[in-house]
Amino acid sequence: MKALLTSLAALSLAAASAQTVTLKHDEGTAQVTRDPKRLVVLDEGALDMIYALGLGDRVVGLGSAVTGPDGLTAGGFLKPEVLRTGFLARGKLNNPRFVGGWTSPNLETILSLKPDLIVRSTWEGNQNYDRLSRIAPTAGFREDAPGFWQGSLRNLARVFGRQVQAERVIKQAADTNRANARRLAAAGVFRKYPKVVVVSPFTGGSTWLYNEVRLIDDLRALGFKDGLRAPSTTLGVGAQISDEALLNLDKQTLVVIMPPAGQYNGGDAFLKSAVGQRLRGQSVVYNLEANSPWSGPLVSIRNSNDVTRLILEAVK
Repeated sequence: MKALLTSLAALSLAAASAQTVTLKHDEGTAQVTRDPKRLVVLDEGALDMIYALGLGDRVVGLGSAVTGPDGLTAGGFLKPEVLRTGFLARGKLNNPRFVGGWTSPNLETILSLKPDLIVRSTWEGNQNYDRLSRIAPTAGFREDAPGFWQGSLRNLARVFGRQVQAERVIKQAADTNRANARRLAAAGVFRKYPKVVVVSPFTGGSTWLYNEVRLIDDLRALGFKDGLRAPSTTLGVGAQISDEALLNLDKQTLVVIMPPAGQYNGGDAFLKSAVGQRLRGQSVVYNLEANSPWSGPLVSIRNSNDVTRLILEAVK
């Protein structure tokens, strides 16, 4: 009898193991039911990876740093017209409930949705991981981690059994960059602008220079060298840059101006400033689509195509 009970216990453990998978992420590990059906996604960066895996229709709750009360129904859902706008329209969403902002998710709402998995982009010092993990297995992926979206996408894909799809998207991004690099080289772009910087003007007059991840990685993949690097970074992606440093850029450095979204967008003011006027002749303006994250697999592909087009038009 004892041997039988031991065998049954072992079989039970094996069955439970077969039904779960260990998800490694940048905030630890989570035991997740294989192929979870109910997802809460706390930001557009995490949503990009869910979209890339073809899982948008499983999102029951969605957070955002840019969606405000005007984008919500009286019942707290995202309005249909918002779901049809910009980045959110790149995947299939089935009327997700809004669950708050990146830094202040509505834990009560998330609990009511009974998710199987919570996914978020994150950074050093971000809060609420323990609280979220008590609701459901939670995976956080840091934007400043090496190979940010590629590694994160591969880890997520294992949970859903979609490794082939993840590799297909990763290859598509690499192939897109190679094709666009050839177009830029054929047009003589690198003879005129061998170097590049990405700057992001915020409302209030501060301008950020991105060293990592946010568009700059895509431009490096296209063949550009760094025109300027900040000596230190905040959140591992960039730092505020002075007007003096921007004014000292040489004429062989292409300036890609990428304003942030929504109420944070200081692009127009920057272009009218003395610095913006001085750099106008060697600048292109790249506006993120509405509700877009800074980075991710679909964003990377879009960045490569759209920025290549803008650069080719600028150097005609």
